[in-house]
Amino acid sequence: MVSLCRCGLLAWMLMLAGLGVAAPVVKAAQGSVNVAVISLADDARYAPRRLERAYAGHPQGRALDAARLAAEDSAVELETAGLTLKVREVLLSNAQALPKALEELKAAGVHHLVADLPVAEMSLLVRTAPAALEGAMVFNTGLDNDALRGDSCAAHLLHTFPSRQMLTDSLAQYLAARSWRKVLLLQGPLPGDQLQADAFNRSARRFGLKITQTRPFKLSGDPRERDLSNTRLLTGEREHDVVAVMDSDGEFARTLPYATQWPRPVVGSNGLMAAAWHPQWERNGGPQLSRRFQRLAKRPMQGQDWAAWAAVKAVAAGLVDEPNARIPQQLKRLRSGTVYLDGFKGPRLSFRPWDGQLRQPVFLSHIDGVVGLAPLEGVLHPTEVMDTLGVDEKESTCRARP
Repeated sequence: MVSLCRCGLLAWMLMLAGLGVAAPVVKAAQGSVNVAVISLADDARYAPRRLERAYAGHPQGRALDAARLAAEDSAVELETAGLTLKVREVLLSNAQALPKALEELKAAGVHHLVADLPVAEMSLLVRTAPAALEGAMVFNTGLDNDALRGDSCAAHLLHTFPSRQMLTDSLAQYLAARSWRKVLLLQGPLPGDQLQADAFNRSARRFGLKITQTRPFKLSGDPRERDLSNTRLLTGEREHDVVAVMDSDGEFARTLPYATQWPRPVVGSNGLMAAAWHPQWERNGGPQLSRRFQRLAKRPMQGQDWAAWAAVKAVAAGLVDEPNARIPQQLKRLRSGTVYLDGFKGPRLSFRPWDGQLRQPVFLSHIDGVVGLAPLEGVLHPTEVMDTLGVDEKESTCRARP
Protein backbone atom coordinates (compact mmCIF):
# COMPACT_ATOMS: atom_id res chain seq x y z
CA MET A 1 0.00 0.00 0.00
CA VAL A 2 1.31 3.45 -0.90
CA SER A 3 1.18 5.95 1.96
CA LEU A 4 0.40 9.50 0.91
CA CYS A 5 0.89 12.71 2.81
CA ARG A 6 -1.42 15.54 1.96
CA CYS A 7 1.39 17.74 0.70
CA GLY A 8 2.61 15.02 -1.71
CA LEU A 9 -0.74 14.07 -3.21
CA LEU A 10 -0.50 16.41 -6.21
CA ALA A 11 3.09 15.38 -7.00
CA TRP A 12 2.11 11.71 -6.86
CA MET A 13 -0.77 12.23 -9.27
CA LEU A 14 1.48 14.15 -11.70
CA MET A 15 4.02 11.36 -11.56
CA LEU A 16 1.37 8.78 -12.47
CA ALA A 17 0.18 10.97 -15.33
CA GLY A 18 3.76 11.16 -16.67
CA LEU A 19 3.96 7.38 -16.63
CA GLY A 20 0.72 7.07 -18.53
CA VAL A 21 -1.07 5.56 -15.53
CA ALA A 22 -4.57 6.75 -14.74
CA ALA A 23 -4.60 8.45 -11.36
CA PRO A 24 -7.54 7.82 -9.01
CA VAL A 25 -10.22 10.45 -9.02
CA VAL A 26 -9.99 12.72 -5.99
CA LYS A 27 -13.13 14.70 -5.32
CA ALA A 28 -12.88 18.44 -4.91
CA ALA A 29 -13.70 19.61 -1.43
CA GLN A 30 -17.46 19.89 -1.17
CA GLY A 31 -17.94 20.79 2.47
CA SER A 32 -16.34 21.80 5.71
CA VAL A 33 -17.16 20.11 9.00
CA ASN A 34 -16.46 21.94 12.24
CA VAL A 35 -15.73 20.12 15.50
CA ALA A 36 -15.86 22.13 18.72
CA VAL A 37 -13.69 21.21 21.71
CA ILE A 38 -15.58 22.48 24.77
CA SER A 39 -13.81 22.95 28.09
CA LEU A 40 -14.07 25.02 31.26
CA ALA A 41 -11.62 27.83 31.96
CA ASP A 42 -11.47 27.26 35.72
CA ASP A 43 -11.61 23.45 35.59
CA ALA A 44 -9.93 22.25 38.78
CA ARG A 45 -8.27 19.40 36.88
CA TYR A 46 -6.14 21.97 35.05
CA ALA A 47 -5.24 24.22 37.95
CA PRO A 48 -1.52 25.09 37.61
CA ARG A 49 -0.61 23.54 40.95
CA ARG A 50 -2.35 20.30 40.04
CA LEU A 51 -0.66 20.09 36.65
CA GLU A 52 2.69 20.59 38.38
CA ARG A 53 2.05 17.56 40.57
CA ALA A 54 1.20 15.39 37.52
CA TYR A 55 -0.67 12.69 39.43
CA ALA A 56 -0.68 9.35 37.63
CA GLY A 57 -3.79 8.79 35.56
CA HIS A 58 -4.85 12.44 35.64
CA PRO A 59 -4.91 14.74 32.60
CA GLN A 60 -1.76 16.75 32.07
CA GLY A 61 -3.10 19.17 29.48
CA ARG A 62 -6.17 20.28 27.56
CA ALA A 63 -7.87 18.16 24.90
CA LEU A 64 -7.45 20.74 22.13
CA ASP A 65 -3.99 19.60 21.01
CA ALA A 66 -5.08 15.98 20.56
CA ALA A 67 -8.19 17.03 18.63
CA ARG A 68 -6.08 19.11 16.26
CA LEU A 69 -3.69 16.21 15.75
CA ALA A 70 -6.59 13.94 14.84
CA ALA A 71 -7.83 16.47 12.30
CA GLU A 72 -4.37 16.49 10.70
CA ASP A 73 -4.23 12.70 10.74
CA SER A 74 -7.63 12.46 9.02
CA ALA A 75 -7.06 15.17 6.39
CA VAL A 76 -6.21 12.95 3.42
CA GLU A 77 -9.06 10.45 3.83
CA LEU A 78 -11.54 13.28 4.35
CA GLU A 79 -10.21 15.07 1.28
CA THR A 80 -10.95 12.01 -0.86
CA ALA A 81 -14.55 12.22 0.40
CA GLY A 82 -14.73 15.90 -0.57
CA LEU A 83 -14.60 17.13 3.01
CA THR A 84 -12.39 19.16 5.30
CA LEU A 85 -12.48 19.09 9.07
CA LYS A 86 -11.69 22.07 11.27
CA VAL A 87 -11.30 22.15 15.05
CA ARG A 88 -12.38 25.18 17.04
CA GLU A 89 -11.97 25.83 20.75
CA VAL A 90 -14.81 26.83 23.06
CA LEU A 91 -13.49 27.82 26.48
CA LEU A 92 -16.36 28.48 28.90
CA SER A 93 -15.82 31.01 31.68
CA ASN A 94 -18.46 29.11 33.71
CA ALA A 95 -21.53 26.95 33.24
CA GLN A 96 -23.73 30.02 32.73
CA ALA A 97 -21.79 30.78 29.54
CA LEU A 98 -22.91 27.56 27.87
CA PRO A 99 -26.21 28.81 26.29
CA LYS A 100 -24.46 31.68 24.53
CA ALA A 101 -21.67 29.37 23.37
CA LEU A 102 -24.23 26.99 21.91
CA GLU A 103 -25.92 29.87 20.08
CA GLU A 104 -22.59 30.75 18.46
CA LEU A 105 -21.96 27.12 17.54
CA LYS A 106 -25.41 26.87 15.97
CA ALA A 107 -24.69 29.95 13.86
CA ALA A 108 -21.44 28.31 12.72
CA GLY A 109 -23.22 25.05 11.86
CA VAL A 110 -21.41 22.97 14.47
CA HIS A 111 -22.96 19.66 15.55
CA HIS A 112 -19.93 17.60 16.68
CA LEU A 113 -18.81 18.39 20.23
CA VAL A 114 -15.69 17.02 21.93
CA ALA A 115 -16.43 17.60 25.60
CA ASP A 116 -13.59 17.95 28.11
CA LEU A 117 -15.70 18.98 31.09
CA PRO A 118 -16.36 18.16 34.75
CA VAL A 119 -19.41 16.02 35.50
CA ALA A 120 -21.90 18.82 36.25
CA GLU A 121 -21.04 20.81 33.13
CA MET A 122 -20.97 17.64 31.02
CA SER A 123 -24.48 16.75 32.17
CA LEU A 124 -25.71 20.25 31.35
CA LEU A 125 -24.17 20.08 27.88
CA VAL A 126 -25.71 16.68 27.18
CA ARG A 127 -29.17 17.94 28.23
CA THR A 128 -29.11 21.16 26.24
CA ALA A 129 -26.97 20.64 23.13
CA PRO A 130 -29.40 18.67 20.91
CA ALA A 131 -32.17 21.27 21.10
CA ALA A 132 -29.80 24.24 20.95
CA LEU A 133 -27.93 22.94 17.89
CA GLU A 134 -30.89 21.20 16.22
CA GLY A 135 -29.02 17.93 16.53
CA ALA A 136 -25.72 17.20 18.26
CA MET A 137 -23.17 14.48 18.80
CA VAL A 138 -21.28 14.77 22.11
CA PHE A 139 -18.07 12.86 22.87
CA ASN A 140 -16.98 12.37 26.48
CA THR A 141 -13.18 12.32 26.44
CA GLY A 142 -12.17 12.56 30.09
CA LEU A 143 -14.77 11.19 32.52
CA ASP A 144 -14.82 7.56 33.63
CA ASN A 145 -18.16 7.86 35.47
CA ASP A 146 -20.20 4.71 35.03
CA ALA A 147 -23.44 6.64 35.57
CA LEU A 148 -22.88 8.51 32.29
CA ARG A 149 -22.96 5.11 30.57
CA GLY A 150 -25.87 3.88 32.70
CA ASP A 151 -28.84 5.68 34.23
CA SER A 152 -27.60 9.09 33.01
CA CYS A 153 -26.77 8.01 29.47
CA ALA A 154 -28.08 9.77 26.35
CA ALA A 155 -28.63 8.67 22.77
CA HIS A 156 -26.30 11.37 21.43
CA LEU A 157 -23.54 10.83 24.04
CA LEU A 158 -20.53 8.75 23.02
CA HIS A 159 -17.54 7.84 25.20
CA THR A 160 -14.01 7.43 23.91
CA PHE A 161 -12.49 7.44 27.42
CA PRO A 162 -12.81 4.05 29.20
CA SER A 163 -15.40 3.72 31.92
CA ARG A 164 -14.37 3.20 35.53
CA GLN A 165 -15.68 -0.36 35.32
CA MET A 166 -13.54 -1.04 32.25
CA LEU A 167 -10.45 0.14 34.12
CA THR A 168 -11.08 -1.97 37.23
CA ASP A 169 -12.06 -4.99 35.12
CA SER A 170 -8.72 -4.70 33.33
CA LEU A 171 -6.84 -4.73 36.64
CA ALA A 172 -8.90 -7.64 37.97
CA GLN A 173 -8.24 -9.68 34.83
CA TYR A 174 -4.51 -9.14 35.23
CA LEU A 175 -4.50 -10.03 38.93
CA ALA A 176 -6.53 -13.19 38.26
CA ALA A 177 -4.16 -14.19 35.44
CA ARG A 178 -1.18 -13.78 37.77
CA SER A 179 -3.00 -15.67 40.58
CA TRP A 180 -2.73 -12.60 42.84
CA ARG A 181 -6.22 -13.18 44.12
CA LYS A 182 -6.06 -11.90 47.70
CA VAL A 183 -6.43 -8.13 47.70
CA LEU A 184 -6.08 -5.61 50.53
CA LEU A 185 -8.24 -2.64 49.50
CA LEU A 186 -7.36 0.87 50.69
CA GLN A 187 -10.12 3.42 50.15
CA GLY A 188 -10.09 7.19 50.61
CA PRO A 189 -12.85 9.45 51.98
CA LEU A 190 -13.82 11.25 48.76
CA PRO A 191 -16.96 10.37 46.74
CA GLY A 192 -14.73 9.44 43.80
CA ASP A 193 -12.81 7.02 46.03
CA GLN A 194 -16.07 5.29 46.95
CA LEU A 195 -17.07 4.97 43.29
CA GLN A 196 -13.69 3.49 42.42
CA ALA A 197 -13.96 1.02 45.29
CA ASP A 198 -17.48 0.01 44.24
CA ALA A 199 -16.28 -0.66 40.70
CA PHE A 200 -13.27 -2.64 41.93
CA ASN A 201 -15.46 -4.77 44.19
CA ARG A 202 -17.70 -5.62 41.22
CA SER A 203 -14.62 -6.52 39.19
CA ALA A 204 -13.28 -8.67 42.03
CA ARG A 205 -16.52 -10.66 42.15
CA ARG A 206 -16.56 -11.01 38.36
CA PHE A 207 -13.01 -12.40 38.08
CA GLY A 208 -12.76 -14.36 41.32
CA LEU A 209 -10.65 -12.09 43.53
CA LYS A 210 -11.00 -12.01 47.32
CA ILE A 211 -10.95 -8.71 49.23
CA THR A 212 -9.20 -9.69 52.46
CA GLN A 213 -9.83 -6.30 54.12
CA THR A 214 -11.05 -2.82 53.22
CA ARG A 215 -9.22 -0.16 55.18
CA PRO A 216 -9.82 3.61 55.06
CA PHE A 217 -7.02 6.10 54.50
CA LYS A 218 -7.06 9.85 54.96
CA LEU A 219 -4.53 12.63 54.51
CA SER A 220 -5.05 15.01 57.40
CA GLY A 221 -3.20 17.54 59.50
CA ASP A 222 -5.06 16.36 62.59
CA PRO A 223 -2.66 14.42 64.88
CA ARG A 224 -5.56 12.21 65.97
CA GLU A 225 -5.87 10.95 62.39
CA ARG A 226 -2.18 10.31 61.83
CA ASP A 227 -2.61 6.54 61.66
CA LEU A 228 -4.98 6.87 58.67
CA SER A 229 -2.08 7.94 56.46
CA ASN A 230 0.55 5.59 57.90
CA THR A 231 1.24 3.23 55.01
CA ARG A 232 2.90 0.56 57.14
CA LEU A 233 0.02 0.42 59.61
CA LEU A 234 -2.57 0.36 56.83
CA THR A 235 -0.85 -2.59 55.13
CA GLY A 236 0.05 -4.54 58.26
CA GLU A 237 -2.50 -7.30 57.56
CA ARG A 238 -0.39 -10.08 56.10
CA GLU A 239 -2.84 -12.32 54.26
CA HIS A 240 -2.85 -10.50 50.93
CA ASP A 241 -1.05 -10.82 47.61
CA VAL A 242 -1.51 -7.25 46.43
CA VAL A 243 -2.59 -3.82 47.70
CA ALA A 244 -5.25 -2.00 45.67
CA VAL A 245 -5.55 1.73 46.40
CA MET A 246 -8.65 3.69 45.40
CA ASP A 247 -7.61 7.35 45.43
CA SER A 248 -9.40 9.63 42.95
CA ASP A 249 -7.25 12.58 44.04
CA GLY A 250 -3.93 10.76 43.69
CA GLU A 251 -1.87 12.36 46.47
CA PHE A 252 -1.96 9.45 48.93
CA ALA A 253 -1.60 6.77 46.24
CA ARG A 254 1.74 8.10 45.03
CA THR A 255 3.23 7.55 48.52
CA LEU A 256 2.27 3.87 48.65
CA PRO A 257 4.55 1.87 46.28
CA TYR A 258 7.59 0.50 48.17
CA ALA A 259 6.18 1.87 51.44
CA THR A 260 3.97 -1.08 52.43
CA GLN A 261 4.64 -3.20 55.51
CA TRP A 262 5.13 -6.35 53.44
CA PRO A 263 6.70 -6.65 49.97
CA ARG A 264 3.53 -6.50 47.92
CA PRO A 265 2.66 -4.97 44.53
CA VAL A 266 0.48 -1.84 44.54
CA VAL A 267 -2.27 -1.45 41.91
CA GLY A 268 -5.13 0.92 41.23
CA SER A 269 -4.44 4.64 41.53
CA ASN A 270 -0.68 4.14 41.43
CA GLY A 271 1.83 1.35 40.86
CA LEU A 272 0.23 -0.91 38.25
CA MET A 273 -2.56 1.12 36.64
CA ALA A 274 -5.15 0.67 33.90
CA ALA A 275 -4.95 3.39 31.25
CA ALA A 276 -6.41 4.32 27.87
CA TRP A 277 -2.95 5.20 26.56
CA HIS A 278 0.69 5.05 27.55
CA PRO A 279 3.42 7.05 25.80
CA GLN A 280 5.75 4.03 25.99
CA TRP A 281 3.42 1.73 24.00
CA GLU A 282 5.73 0.20 21.39
CA ARG A 283 3.38 -1.63 19.03
CA ASN A 284 0.68 -1.03 16.40
CA GLY A 285 2.02 2.37 15.38
CA GLY A 286 1.93 3.65 18.96
CA PRO A 287 5.40 5.25 18.89
CA GLN A 288 4.50 7.26 15.79
CA LEU A 289 1.29 8.57 17.36
CA SER A 290 3.05 9.45 20.61
CA ARG A 291 5.85 11.23 18.77
CA ARG A 292 3.45 13.26 16.63
CA PHE A 293 1.60 14.35 19.75
CA GLN A 294 4.83 15.17 21.59
CA ARG A 295 5.92 17.43 18.73
CA LEU A 296 2.58 19.21 18.68
CA ALA A 297 1.80 19.54 22.40
CA LYS A 298 5.32 19.48 23.90
CA ARG A 299 4.27 16.85 26.44
CA PRO A 300 3.64 13.07 26.47
CA MET A 301 0.27 11.76 25.35
CA GLN A 302 -1.97 10.61 28.21
CA GLY A 303 -5.21 8.63 28.24
CA GLN A 304 -7.41 11.72 28.09
CA ASP A 305 -5.41 13.02 25.12
CA TRP A 306 -5.85 9.72 23.30
CA ALA A 307 -9.60 9.83 23.96
CA ALA A 308 -9.88 13.35 22.46
CA TRP A 309 -7.84 12.19 19.45
CA ALA A 310 -10.09 9.13 19.07
CA ALA A 311 -13.25 11.27 19.25
CA VAL A 312 -12.22 13.39 16.26
CA LYS A 313 -11.05 10.25 14.44
CA ALA A 314 -14.50 8.76 15.05
CA VAL A 315 -16.14 11.83 13.54
CA ALA A 316 -13.89 11.49 10.50
CA ALA A 317 -14.55 7.75 10.20
CA GLY A 318 -18.30 8.34 10.20
CA LEU A 319 -18.03 11.07 7.57
CA VAL A 320 -15.78 9.04 5.28
CA ASP A 321 -18.12 6.07 5.62
CA GLU A 322 -21.18 8.15 4.63
CA PRO A 323 -20.26 11.73 3.64
CA ASN A 324 -23.84 12.91 3.09
CA ALA A 325 -25.34 11.46 6.28
CA ARG A 326 -27.00 13.88 8.67
CA ILE A 327 -26.34 13.83 12.42
CA PRO A 328 -29.11 11.31 13.31
CA GLN A 329 -27.82 8.91 10.67
CA GLN A 330 -24.21 9.40 11.78
CA LEU A 331 -25.20 8.61 15.36
CA LYS A 332 -27.08 5.49 14.36
CA ARG A 333 -24.15 4.22 12.33
CA LEU A 334 -21.63 4.89 15.10
CA ARG A 335 -23.87 3.40 17.79
CA SER A 336 -24.60 0.37 15.62
CA GLY A 337 -20.97 -0.75 15.95
CA THR A 338 -20.48 -0.93 12.18
CA VAL A 339 -18.15 2.08 11.85
CA TYR A 340 -14.57 1.25 12.82
CA LEU A 341 -11.48 3.26 13.64
CA ASP A 342 -7.83 2.43 14.15
CA GLY A 343 -6.84 3.43 17.66
CA PHE A 344 -3.20 2.26 17.33
CA LYS A 345 -3.90 -0.40 19.97
CA GLY A 346 -4.20 -3.43 17.68
CA PRO A 347 -7.80 -4.44 16.93
CA ARG A 348 -10.20 -2.10 15.16
CA LEU A 349 -12.47 -0.20 17.52
CA SER A 350 -16.22 0.37 17.48
CA PHE A 351 -18.89 1.83 19.74
CA ARG A 352 -21.21 -0.34 21.83
CA PRO A 353 -24.84 -0.02 20.76
CA TRP A 354 -26.21 -0.17 24.29
CA ASP A 355 -24.31 2.68 25.99
CA GLY A 356 -22.19 4.49 23.37
CA GLN A 357 -18.90 3.35 24.90
CA LEU A 358 -15.95 2.84 22.56
CA ARG A 359 -14.72 -0.74 22.76
CA GLN A 360 -10.97 -0.68 23.25
CA PRO A 361 -8.07 -2.57 24.77
CA VAL A 362 -6.82 -1.09 28.05
CA PHE A 363 -3.15 -0.81 28.95
CA LEU A 364 -1.86 -2.28 32.21
CA SER A 365 1.13 -0.13 32.91
CA HIS A 366 3.43 1.62 35.35
CA ILE A 367 5.22 4.91 34.95
CA ASP A 368 7.95 3.49 32.68
CA GLY A 369 6.09 1.08 30.43
CA VAL A 370 3.27 -1.30 29.53
CA VAL A 371 3.23 -4.77 31.09
CA GLY A 372 -0.01 -6.09 29.63
CA LEU A 373 -3.08 -5.40 27.56
CA ALA A 374 -6.63 -6.21 28.58
CA PRO A 375 -8.64 -8.19 27.65
CA LEU A 376 -6.01 -10.74 28.55
CA GLU A 377 -5.39 -13.86 26.53
CA GLY A 378 -7.73 -16.64 27.62
CA VAL A 379 -10.59 -14.34 28.68
CA LEU A 380 -13.68 -15.34 26.68
CA HIS A 381 -16.94 -13.70 25.61
CA PRO A 382 -19.78 -15.13 23.48
CA THR A 383 -19.49 -12.45 20.77
CA GLU A 384 -16.79 -9.81 21.40
CA VAL A 385 -13.92 -10.29 23.85
CA MET A 386 -13.53 -6.52 24.40
CA ASP A 387 -16.99 -6.58 25.97
CA THR A 388 -15.47 -8.41 28.94
CA LEU A 389 -14.34 -4.93 30.01
CA GLY A 390 -17.07 -2.76 31.48
CA VAL A 391 -20.83 -3.20 31.56
CA ASP A 392 -22.08 -5.77 29.06
CA GLU A 393 -25.37 -5.42 27.21
CA LYS A 394 -27.42 -7.61 29.55
CA GLU A 395 -26.16 -5.67 32.59
CA SER A 396 -26.62 -2.18 31.15
CA THR A 397 -29.22 0.19 32.58
CA CYS A 398 -28.91 2.56 29.60
CA ARG A 399 -32.12 2.63 27.58
CA ALA A 400 -31.38 5.59 25.30
CA ARG A 401 -30.99 4.83 21.62
CA PRO A 402 -30.51 7.24 18.68
